[in-house]
Amino acid sequence: MKEKDLLGLLHLSAEEIDEILSLGLEMKRRLKSGDKTGSALAGKSAVTLFYENSTRTRTSFELAAKFLGAQVVNIAASSSSVQKGETLVDTGKTLDAMKNDFIIIRHPMGGAPKLLAETVKAHVVNAGDGMNEHPTQALLDMLTMRENFGRIEGLKVAILGDIRHSRVAKSNLFGLKKLGAEVSMYAPRTLIPEGLDRMGAKICSSREEAVEGADVVMGLRIQLERQKGGNFPSLGEYAKYYGANEELMKYAKPGALVMHPGPVNRGVELTCGLIDGETSRIEEQVLSGVAVRMAVLSLLAKEETAC
Repeated sequence: MKEKDLLGLLHLSAEEIDEILSLGLEMKRRLKSGDKTGSALAGKSAVTLFYENSTRTRTSFELAAKFLGAQVVNIAASSSSVQKGETLVDTGKTLDAMKNDFIIIRHPMGGAPKLLAETVKAHVVNAGDGMNEHPTQALLDMLTMRENFGRIEGLKVAILGDIRHSRVAKSNLFGLKKLGAEVSMYAPRTLIPEGLDRMGAKICSSREEAVEGADVVMGLRIQLERQKGGNFPSLGEYAKYYGANEELMKYAKPGALVMHPGPVNRGVELTCGLIDGETSRIEEQVLSGVAVRMAVLSLLAKEETAC
């Protein structure tokens, strides 16, 4: 990796993404074998600085750092000096003064990780910033695909759901296109931002068109906390007209994988049958998350040593 931080996939090269995925596969094989010990981050410290609630992302980052030998501290904005009026920049300077090596940040405002990275010496890893990017989620999604198919190039990935508010969709689009995959998207028109087609996405006019011949069908969570209302009539109608079900999967390739970044609104984005079915890789994505975050942290530490 060329930079000291991981802020998004938009500016990563295909070679850098490939390097992360290759090491991530190695890390995942180790985890599956029961080997959770490592020394790549021995003597280093990592802070998870989350201004939004999280279970999967925060826990997997904490485990990834600990498995690599780092000391980890979790800071929730609700119990920090942010509540006293401290700015992000001042928080970063404070954490830097404590000689932290990594700051893993989730923030509701797009661009916050970049601002922090420009302020601190520590490696900054974006764990999701507003509606901008969520790079490690896309990396774990691609890791899961590569493990199952042996490649990313030539795959067709259909993404259905709340694309407008989804940083996951954007990061997946950037990463998948760079590695040679085809990405089709479908959602209510109110939930599709302008310009995605110029970024390489195929915006489809129906669920069936999006899923036709797909190797992977990815549902996205309806992010009610980011919406002001009025984007669709009800969750029931959304599920009926825009969600994925067994009938829709008949348009995909036989054995097509079902994925979702979680948490899933059962019966809304995906039916329970798809979530718990044989081709579902939703639980597998969770382990991929720990592995790919181990890879990212290792590579950032390695770059520091090289310098």
